[in-house]
Amino acid sequence: VQLQASGGGLVQTGGSLRPSCAASGRTFSTYAMGWFRQAPGREREFVAVISRNSGRTGYADSVKGRFTISRDNAKNMVYLQMGSLKPEDTAVYYCAADRPYSDSYISFARANYDYWGQGTLVTVSS
Repeated sequence: VQLQASGGGLVQTGGSLRPSCAASGRTFSTYAMGWFRQAPGREREFVAVISRNSGRTGYADSVKGRFTISRDNAKNMVYLQMGSLKPEDTAVYYCAADRPYSDSYISFARANYDYWGQGTLVTVSS
């Protein structure tokens, strides 16, 4: 599967953005999908994940209650609704696909993801 993230941009503290990720191929619905981010000088870190049937989601503690991940299997799309943004959310955001063991499987581990998009930059100004 090939992934392309878009929808990043510049936003003020407290604002919202909704990056999206478009997937190619007819097997999108078989993958759990995750979002990761990488700030300058830092490791790429987990942000959010959604199971292949949307029945289960998971979030990093730093974004819980502010971000919501969703997907539309009919459109081969996954979204990250970001709210109450903070300057520390500034990073390049990547979508990634993980081949799961079951419909409810999700993983927070970067190493489990097989396919990655190119990233979209989110900048939150103070």
